[in-house]
Amino acid sequence: MRKKLVWWLTICSLITTVFFLASPLVTNARATTYHELENLVNKATKTFYDFMADPDMGWVRSNLKKAKAILIIPASYKGGFIFGAEGGTGVLLARDEKTGKWSYPAFYTMGSVSFGLQVGGKVSEIILLIMTERGKAALLSPSFKLGADISVAAGPVGAGAEAKTFDVLAFARSKGVFGGISVSGAV
Repeated sequence: MRKKLVWWLTICSLITTVFFLASPLVTNARATTYHELENLVNKATKTFYDFMADPDMGWVRSNLKKAKAILIIPASYKGGFIFGAEGGTGVLLARDEKTGKWSYPAFYTMGSVSFGLQVGGKVSEIILLIMTERGKAALLSPSFKLGADISVAAGPVGAGAEAKTFDVLAFARSKGVFGGISVSGAV
């Protein structure tokens, strides 16, 4: 019995290591043509307008005025059975502090892998409002991890919550079912 447990843990460790080593390869996949980039911008624009029109997303509208930057991920896919993966590509716009105008788009790919008691699949539209200069600087670094490098709050937090106490406010609308407990690594 003990040998089987040790064997199982060894196999799981090897598989997890392979996932962690392979995950940077996934994040380097970028849109290579103008058409793909244009398509991503169009999807991000639609996602943005859908959030703005949603009566349940008033908190997004009110905090957008104070945001230093916005990252819009039109489709973040998450799936797993024991081993899981999540990822999506989005469009980042930063606000010029002097003029208040938004920058041209920059393209970001986010992803993570996980291991644990988990099952399901879902797709989410995500908007991240970057509320602080620290949050904006972290996004401009070569790699960052939400929750580790910068503080994240899922919005709306509640009545009277102060958005400026968090680096990033995250808003998502999901379709599908996913549940469980896992250990994850992000790139």
